[in-house]
Amino acid sequence: KSCQTGKISTAETAVQSHTSRDAGVQTDQSKDAVQDFQQEVQVDYTSLLSFLQRVEDAVIKELNKNWKSRAFDGFEVNWTDQNETVLCLHTLSYPEAQDQNLQVTSVSWNATGSVVACSYGRLDGGDWSTEKSYVCTWNLDRRGLNPQRPDLVVDVPSSVMCLAFHPSQPSLIAGGLFGGELVVWDTSRTEDPVIWRTGMTDDTHTDPVYQVNWLPDAKHRNHARLLSVSTDGKILVWREERDGRLALAEGFAMVAQQIPRSTQLKKFAWGEAAVGVTSLSFSHFDPRVFVVGVEGGYSLKCSTAAETLALHRAGSSVPLRAPAELAFSPHGGPVYSVSCSPFHRQVLNLFLSCGTDGQVHLHSMLQTQPLVSLQLSEKYLFCVRWSPVRPLVFAAASGEGNCNKCFCFIGDVHLFDFGKSSQKPAVSIKQAAGECPVYCLEFNIRQTQLLAAGDATGTVKVWQLSSDFTEQGPREMNRLEQLASEITD
Repeated sequence: KSCQTGKISTAETAVQSHTSRDAGVQTDQSKDAVQDFQQEVQVDYTSLLSFLQRVEDAVIKELNKNWKSRAFDGFEVNWTDQNETVLCLHTLSYPEAQDQNLQVTSVSWNATGSVVACSYGRLDGGDWSTEKSYVCTWNLDRRGLNPQRPDLVVDVPSSVMCLAFHPSQPSLIAGGLFGGELVVWDTSRTEDPVIWRTGMTDDTHTDPVYQVNWLPDAKHRNHARLLSVSTDGKILVWREERDGRLALAEGFAMVAQQIPRSTQLKKFAWGEAAVGVTSLSFSHFDPRVFVVGVEGGYSLKCSTAAETLALHRAGSSVPLRAPAELAFSPHGGPVYSVSCSPFHRQVLNLFLSCGTDGQVHLHSMLQTQPLVSLQLSEKYLFCVRWSPVRPLVFAAASGEGNCNKCFCFIGDVHLFDFGKSSQKPAVSIKQAAGECPVYCLEFNIRQTQLLAAGDATGTVKVWQLSSDFTEQGPREMNRLEQLASEITD
């Protein structure tokens, strides 16, 4: 009368042999075995029918009992292919920042991949240098996560334009400010998290800092230097000092007169004027090579090994060098973001760029013309990032259409897969219906199914990507190489 088995006693034991030895055995196939296998299986249909008649009443009774059960009330079967979905796991925000109408200017994942940070400021123009802003962090692995209550809130006296977690020390995060300063916070120190800063000196940037990167220090393995770029045209490398100060170690300056000319490019405003740098990405093939995006619409190949001094750059404590080696075919407006491919083959050495013309350019560092030009948006593209695990996948953040709330753009996150199409996105995700542009996004290199995106409403959304975007297909690198060679030919 019951289907509950009696108590089963179990015991566990472990056995480990002292020695092991590998051996391979392959039996020879006999003709008799093949003949036996090919014989038709004999079924006693009379006995089978007798069995089914005996158990029929019991089976019908159990089926009726299950049919009346309420155990699965509210359950709906999802018959769609789960691999095609992109799910929103978290919607994170800091209400006090939103009350001030601050925007998410940058997002970053820490070294463990469990903590996401965002900076608050403004990217839509105006003098915001005296407006208070914030840096917030959330630990997504923490129980009782409150999406509207960050684990840490750092008050900052001016807009924070960019962020970057330290590549190996999970609690360290660097930020660039509207006023040109750099600050490094230790998130494990809740009382006074500031541990290093540049201060306001002759070496400090005179324009907003739009990107910060941590660089490995060749002399000290346990340390990392900090690189910053700004629209004042300077690319500066900082080292840590014991007194909590970041001191200038080396630097570069982008001067129009020293940018290599090309007959294939549009006329550039050549001269001694500084060229504003908006973004930077290092090659994963050669750590001395990096690509910058500039306000003039160009992407420029540069080198840290450059020795030529930049023109008319007095007032710096170290000599500033001119790093530009090659200018690529320009966008129709300022370049907002560049991203080098993390999959290094010298024959490829690819990077992506995007800007105000709504296009993404796929470039090889070996030629000035783009391999592919994709019109992803009629409005601005603010950020582009190459997937850390799929050579054929990248993501782009855009402002699309009109927004009734703030008279700007509705933001999309576009996921592009060259394996499916070389002309249109595989998926376009609405960050928030009827709201504003997506300004920044970052893949999680530890938990590769996660993608964070921040928008103009002060919201960070964490998207979970399906296996379609996280599992590399067979010969994917060869497919990208083939795509590049087909277009080049």
